[in-house]
Amino acid sequence: MISLRFQDGTLLLDGLPEDGGPLAGLCVWDARVRLHRAAALHYAAILRRLHGKAEYRDEARAYAEVVLAEREPRPMRHYQRAALEAWEGAQRRGVVVLPTGAGKSYVALRAMLACRRSALVLAPTIDLVVQWATDLEARLGRPVGQYGGGEKRLDDITVATYDSGILFMPWHGNRFGLIIFDEVHHLPSGVTSQTASMCIAPFRLGLTATPERSDGQEGRLDDLVGPIVHRTRIDELEGEFLASYQAEVVEVAMDPDEAASYTAHRAQYLTFLRASGVQLSGPTGWQDFLAAAGRDPRGRAALRAWREQKRLARASRAKLRAVWELLREHGGERALIFTDDNDTAYEIGRQMVLPVMTHHTRPAERRAMLAAFRDGSWPVLVTSKVLNEGVDVPEASVGIIVSGSGSVREHVQRLGRILRPQQGKVAVLYELVSAGTAEGFTSERRRSHAAFGENDWRDEAPPAPRPPPPARPC
Repeated sequence: MISLRFQDGTLLLDGLPEDGGPLAGLCVWDARVRLHRAAALHYAAILRRLHGKAEYRDEARAYAEVVLAEREPRPMRHYQRAALEAWEGAQRRGVVVLPTGAGKSYVALRAMLACRRSALVLAPTIDLVVQWATDLEARLGRPVGQYGGGEKRLDDITVATYDSGILFMPWHGNRFGLIIFDEVHHLPSGVTSQTASMCIAPFRLGLTATPERSDGQEGRLDDLVGPIVHRTRIDELEGEFLASYQAEVVEVAMDPDEAASYTAHRAQYLTFLRASGVQLSGPTGWQDFLAAAGRDPRGRAALRAWREQKRLARASRAKLRAVWELLREHGGERALIFTDDNDTAYEIGRQMVLPVMTHHTRPAERRAMLAAFRDGSWPVLVTSKVLNEGVDVPEASVGIIVSGSGSVREHVQRLGRILRPQQGKVAVLYELVSAGTAEGFTSERRRSHAAFGENDWRDEAPPAPRPPPPARPC
């Protein structure tokens, strides 16, 4: 008789031959306890191998069947239904890619209703955890556990941050039959992936608008969650399920003195790069530059020059005047202003007397600021990066990107913040670019997406999901 036990985020397997027998390749021999051990995420695969082939006793499973019902059922949109059906056809494992504002959370809710198992939702921020918990409690009419941000309540339906999941998974990784990863592109990062590997949940759903990662690690999602089973793009939903939108790049000429300073500082920085032989295009280019700068006084001066030319390009006086003119042009509309750094955000807030939200803003203050934005008390909100993901602000119709990285994901996420549909709404995203600077190249990189009229290899349709092998329900 083979037995399975859950221990510290892993599975202990007793009764196997030394080579692992039917579970060879899924487990390893642990000489410390003289038993075989497997990652918890292999739980479903282990049961499939053992079912009908060997007697076994499952002492690992601690999740329960739960009775769930939607308080006010509503019809699914066609793409939501297609996503759910594709996920169910792939053994209820896989990643669903839908644009921000397209209703990913409702697909997750219907997945919970279909599985009827205790479920855990993981999200990257406290703001998203609170949003998920509030929404699920309203739709299901039952208490929802919350773990993170000072809360430590586990229930049959629980929402937690990824960071909290890492902490409690060694003890509670067998408590959930369904695990849902919001903004699943975070999952392959370092220890964050342990939230998937230490959980036995046989049913797994990943949600994101942009699964691709700059480090190419999105391929790990196949093992941690499952393959991409459905993808719908922003341009497929524009005007019907998402607000119609315009994306406009605005080139801003710097004042002559700032332009001259930018040119001088950039020349100093590039001169040192050429002299030191550093190639920034390489995989370790930036680290090589920092190492070279640390060895040479001229390098430290070049690093200061790099910072100054960067500051001038992303927050010149002309750019801030352009922000003010756009706010005047869209007076009465709800606007979000995005920056790449906190200093620029605070400077805009100081000059224009506007509220600023950064990662330093405490959770209670964030909630108050978002409430004031939603009810129109504060029609403009300045932020660096904390509103890039997930937070629901359907009232926003204008986005102004003062500065940003070259990340396609970040750019699409910022667009998504203003695409929540409302009657007669046409959203506008302005991207301010300092003319004649390196920002032009950064802008081109981040607009490599169909949402901005650019084709990209990553927007190709995903492969058809693999046919599921026969298995008993978990």
